[in-house]
Amino acid sequence: MNDSTSRRSFLWAAGVGAAALGMTASAAAQKKKKKPIQGFEETPTDPNASKGWKPISDRKIRVGIVGYGVCRFGAAFSFQDHPNVEVVAVSDLFPDRCANLAKACRCEKTYPSLEALVKDDTIEAVFCATDAPSHARHCIEVLRHGKHVASAVPAVHGSLDDAQKLFEAVQTSGRKYMMFETSYFHQDLHAMRQIYNAGGFGKLLYSEGEYYHDSVEQIDSYQGWRIGLPPQWYPTHSNAYYVGVTGGSFTEVSCMGIPSAKKLLQPENNRYKNPFGTEIALLRTSEGGMARMAVSWDTPGDHGEKGRVRGQKGSFYGHYQGREKKLPNTQRPPLPPGVHAGGHGGSHGQLMNEFVTSILADRQPLVDIGAALNMTVAGVVAHQSALKDGELMKIPQYSS
Repeated sequence: MNDSTSRRSFLWAAGVGAAALGMTASAAAQKKKKKPIQGFEETPTDPNASKGWKPISDRKIRVGIVGYGVCRFGAAFSFQDHPNVEVVAVSDLFPDRCANLAKACRCEKTYPSLEALVKDDTIEAVFCATDAPSHARHCIEVLRHGKHVASAVPAVHGSLDDAQKLFEAVQTSGRKYMMFETSYFHQDLHAMRQIYNAGGFGKLLYSEGEYYHDSVEQIDSYQGWRIGLPPQWYPTHSNAYYVGVTGGSFTEVSCMGIPSAKKLLQPENNRYKNPFGTEIALLRTSEGGMARMAVSWDTPGDHGEKGRVRGQKGSFYGHYQGREKKLPNTQRPPLPPGVHAGGHGGSHGQLMNEFVTSILADRQPLVDIGAALNMTVAGVVAHQSALKDGELMKIPQYSS
């Protein structure tokens, strides 16, 4: 599972090995002073962030939370602070982490595993803040027990088979599924989405998304899953700068990979046999436009998730430039009182509130199964293309 402040950037923490060894390493790692992970800096909550918020229900959703590893993501989205949520149980494989998660979420009930937690009939929804290789399996297990589920990114870990299984599980269950893609609620991408939906861009001709990270140290997470990770297996932060703006998808891709000088990004030194530290994908969009989406573990200095779009009627790079004079309200929705903005540009509280509100209102969440897989699977195929020297490849399509 995870251990320090958020789920998708890189810090060092406890390895695993045998359970006893893993627990010892976990305890030692938590005592270590660590510098903040790039992109995970906490965004101060605007004192006026709740202005205009109105509850749509007085019901409390009973939530279970699983995972408190390298990123300590289980408590980072402020579920425990939402007026319509009661965190009734938490879980982590390591007892020390589980106890810390329970304390952070102000929750007394704990379970030793997700598989045990989902059997609790009092739980209505589960947030999976677990290791990326387990996301699909864990979400399927939650759905199989008739509960709504939200997951950290990515939706699947490099597997097209898992993508299909997860898609079918969501369709069969009739429950809500949401992937917590943080770029969706960056202020710029939220503004792009509002302007696009109001017709201010017209068709998007070109989009760019970038997720740049300088992994000087390859962070050891649960069973070392981050070490040597193919960049385009973690593509949603950048791919959101098209899918999260338009609700569309990518239909085909040609991707080039750039070898890394870092030892653990040599194919003989990582479990993925991955030779690339940077992968740049050129994609065709469902509108017939083009997109360039970049993921890199090799770029010091400027870092994080960012993007820009150019349309038939206007463009956005930091601000809107175009023909539309009357723009919609581009401010992010108000947060419930007590909910923190959180990391990743203040997106954490927004994502959690969107998931909770979708359950209360019985509607599809913003980052539903179609959007989650259209972002994630495009990266899986992009890595396949990079391994074939940029061969143009078709991308499977998913709808909600």
